[in-house]
Parts: sequence; C-alpha cells; structure tokens
Amino acid sequence: MSGFLVTGATGNVGRLVADRLRAAGVAVRALVRDPARAGLPEGVEVAEGDLTRPDTVAGALAGVDSVFLVWPFLSTEGAAEVLRALDGRRVVYLSSSGVDDAAARQGDPINRLHADMEALVRASGSPWTALRADTIASNTLGWAGQIRATGTVSGPDIAPTAVIDPRDIAEVAARVLTGPGHEGATYVLTGPEVVSRADQVRAIGEAIGRPLRFEAVPAEVARERMLADGRPPALVDALLAGAESRTPSTLITTTVRDLTGSPARPFRQWAADHADRFR
Repeated sequence: MSGFLVTGATGNVGRLVADRLRAAGVAVRALVRDPARAGLPEGVEVAEGDLTRPDTVAGALAGVDSVFLVWPFLSTEGAAEVLRALDGRRVVYLSSSGVDDAAARQGDPINRLHADMEALVRASGSPWTALRADTIASNTLGWAGQIRATGTVSGPDIAPTAVIDPRDIAEVAARVLTGPGHEGATYVLTGPEVVSRADQVRAIGEAIGRPLRFEAVPAEVARERMLADGRPPALVDALLAGAESRTPSTLITTTVRDLTGSPARPFRQWAADHADRFR
C-alpha cells in the first residue's frame, strides 16, 4: 500500500476522508488551493494545487497510487486532462445516487455531470470505483444563517431521500481506498431512513432545543433569494432544476454496513453531533 491523494480535502467530505486515511496509518496528501488556510488534521501532507490546472495535480502525485476524486464544478471541462495527469492511478470518485444507468440522458444538470464524470473515469484507463452518495447531511449547514436569524428555513421543497452522514461516506471511501476488490464497483450509499426537508429542520430544532420550521417557497422565489445571497447563477439553476426534477425515493441501501461493519447513521444523529453549527 502506497500513498493517497485526496481532492476536495477542505470540503465536508474530503476533509473527513483525509482524516480517516490518516487514522488508518497510511500516507495521505491533500490537494488544496491555499495551504495556509487548509486547517487539515496533523499528519496530513498538504500540496498546493488546483483541479483547473492539471499540471499542479501531476506535481502532487509522487508516491501516490490512489486518488479520492471530488469534482466541484458544474461541467466536465478540464476533467479529461486531470484524469490523464493521474496516469493510471486508482480513482475513487464521489458521485450521486441520482445517476440513472438506464437513462439516455439524466434528468437534471447535477446528475448529468456525475454521469458524464463517471464515463470519463471509466474511459481513462485507471482502475476505478464510484461512490454514489445520496443527499449529504452537511448540505443543511447552508441553513444555519436562517436558523439563527429567524428559526425558519425557507426554500424549495425537495422530494425526501435517505440523507447520508458525510462520516459514513468517508469511512466507506477509506475502506475502498485501502482495501482490495473494489475495482470496477459502483456503490450506492444512503442513510438508514428517508427524510424530508421538514424532517431535517425538525431534527435540527430538537438538537439545539429550539422549535424550527420549514417553509416551502416557489422555485422563482428561491432563485431570487439564492442569487441575492451571492450564489453563482449557474449553480442556482442547477440546484433548482434538481429540486424540481427529483422524484420521491424509497431507496435505502445497506452498503455502509456491508463495507464498514457499522450501520449508516440517521440524520438526527448528525444533527445532534453538529448542533453547535446552528446555534
């Protein structure tokens, strides 16, 4: 077993993957744009680099044989160049459970991006594994300002899904990266129960000891508010397209338990463990 490179290492999932790999006692390097602000756990080597500049990715690969890949963009532009820079190293790609293998074209821009990225990874010649994660619990951190200010979360209502704790994604990723037998596998990762946005807001309220409520607003109102908050228009359009096209899901997998030996954490546990982020 050699070294591991984690992209997206300052994000909610990548940071946890780097931490889990470090705890496993392996050499782990984080690709970050600003090393001075990375704030990563002790023992994680930091390499300055940017996925928009494939040459910087190549420069961070010495001693690395496996890469955890998060693609943080809304298009695959530049992805083929990055994959070429990886030069055949094993890739574990963080994808979306919304990808439909039977669809000729995915129903919304974000799932389309992930399907296209998976295709590029498969075609790159690198050994690969795809981790298709359901809605990630830490996405709700975007509600913290509203919760503190008003106690009401306003936004478009989205069909319920089995929200997954980012810690469970990270633990699966670390097992897959450090263990054999996962090449060519696609794993769908979900939480243990289907929850709505209102359920999530209620669980956060219980965790912080305050009554909170969810207020569904039309997509056009949500768009105006998100733009006013400074979010890029392309991201706003992609998020709202996903909200409008998502259909109710009852999908719950046992993949987290199967690969880690521990059951997936429920959203209410994530809310309780991160209550201070909403106070």
